[in-house]
Amino acid sequence: MIEQTEQLVEESAETEERDNFVDSKYRKIILAAQRSKQIQRGATPRVDLDPRKSKSTRIAMRELEEGKVNFEVITDK
Repeated sequence: MIEQTEQLVEESAETEERDNFVDSKYRKIILAAQRSKQIQRGATPRVDLDPRKSKSTRIAMRELEEGKVNFEVITDK
């Protein structure tokens, strides 16, 4: 689990320049983890990756990179 998280952080840093969709790499990791859980529970991937051959975390990261995950940031004020 720790290795996957480290890998996701590294990938996030690499794509941060072209990905302005998510405001921080930490939020991106949280979003990817939540989406990964959905995929593990049977949600249909929104990208063309085979869920039997690709890990759910990799699928979730690709979905975020392509902007296919909808989310809303709620701030407490």
